[in-house]
Amino acid sequence: MSDTPPQSPESPDFDAMTRDIAEVPAVEVIVTVAVNLMSAAAVKLGLTEEGDTYKDLDEARKLIHALAGLLDGSATEISSFHAAPLRDGLKSLQLAFREASLVPDEPGQGPGEKYTGPIYG
Repeated sequence: MSDTPPQSPESPDFDAMTRDIAEVPAVEVIVTVAVNLMSAAAVKLGLTEEGDTYKDLDEARKLIHALAGLLDGSATEISSFHAAPLRDGLKSLQLAFREASLVPDEPGQGPGEKYTGPIYG
């Protein structure tokens, strides 16, 4: 008798998932997470087709700040080939946040500016 419980059709195969993630290079994981943060921030800034439906500047601030921290922390680990477009996207989100804010943050106090320096728009 096996000690492993039988897999139901709905339960995930964690062994297969672990093998799959083990085959993915770290740079690809970092870039994927960064793109997901960028996409979520764009939605929260109201920059998608849905417009202001999901707009939430507090949530956007958190996502942009997390993205800036990830890019700052991984700068030496990913090539400029990957980092440059991510930094451009981050700057665009920071500028969009500044434009969307009714009361703009002081330069250097906006989301992620702790990592990127002041963004002027």
